[in-house]
Amino acid sequence: MISPAPLVPETAASWMGKDMAAAPERWTRHWTPGQLEDLFDLARSVGDTDLTALDVSSRAPASLRELADDIREDLIHRHGFTLLKGLPIGEDDRQTLAVAYLILGRLIGDPRSQNSAGHLLGHVKDVGGDLADPGTRIYQTNNRQSFHTDSTDAVGLLCLRTAVSGGRSQLASAETVYRIVRERRPDLAAWLFEPIATDRRGEIPSGADPWFEIPVLSWFDGRLTVIYQRTYVDSAANLPGAPRPTAEHVEALDLWDAVVDEPEVHLSMDLEPGDIQFVYNHSLLHDRTSFVDDADPALRRHLLRLWLSLPGDRHLPPVFAQRYGSIEIGDRGGIIVSDTKLTVPLDVDS
Repeated sequence: MISPAPLVPETAASWMGKDMAAAPERWTRHWTPGQLEDLFDLARSVGDTDLTALDVSSRAPASLRELADDIREDLIHRHGFTLLKGLPIGEDDRQTLAVAYLILGRLIGDPRSQNSAGHLLGHVKDVGGDLADPGTRIYQTNNRQSFHTDSTDAVGLLCLRTAVSGGRSQLASAETVYRIVRERRPDLAAWLFEPIATDRRGEIPSGADPWFEIPVLSWFDGRLTVIYQRTYVDSAANLPGAPRPTAEHVEALDLWDAVVDEPEVHLSMDLEPGDIQFVYNHSLLHDRTSFVDDADPALRRHLLRLWLSLPGDRHLPPVFAQRYGSIEIGDRGGIIVSDTKLTVPLDVDS
């Protein structure tokens, strides 16, 4: 017998996509000339510093620290995301641009490894990955990602180039999706709080199983927290020894997916070159539609990604330690295996 689905109060992170679409001023920010000057002056002063240990917080101008603090508030205490427009991506070399992006991310939180290769700077692009390969992750393909969360407090995406078509960003409030599911089928909503296996896609920490078992939703410390990737839940069912979900659990996930796909529930936006989107993984889900790339590899869709652990964040349920390693606020999340070495690649081909 499972526990009834809890009644969850509305917070600032409870919103409908149609309402956000009608009020982009709520979640859109623009660089000021002074902020950009301060950022790139700082980036050019870094020199040959080890970028895996980059920390300029002690000498960052107030203009950048205040911007970072405001963005962190958007993520943790407000609606859970922000879009920062206008980073000039064609005026400097890739190294300077990457350092500038890392500086902003470092002022917001602590960068975390995004894969077993230890990438602190990730590259979201189609490198010809095949989802039939158990080691491929969706961001390495041009497939739709489906609504999901990442294994870190917050994710940042800097758009360098767009696709010929498709590749739209989509966001949804987990609180809103849960409330709708609970209203329609409280019996199924309860299953969302039951542990379910999720595939690690071959990136397995020492001593761990090839999957982790965390509920899609957790009601902990007075907050609703989400962790979800349906594609990897489905692939986990094929792993030897992994627990199989019940029919009711699968039906609950199907309803969850159907609700979040409803156009009025989620928010869609097109990221343009120079846009930076930050999303809070504990209260929001994000998605990327499938896309068609340019035939020229040099012109294909490309985003730079940061995974960040946020100071001042919420407490996470102990079960998150299976995926996050440490659940210590400000020092948690990311993917580390036995031979991981942190690195900041300026591009990737695989």
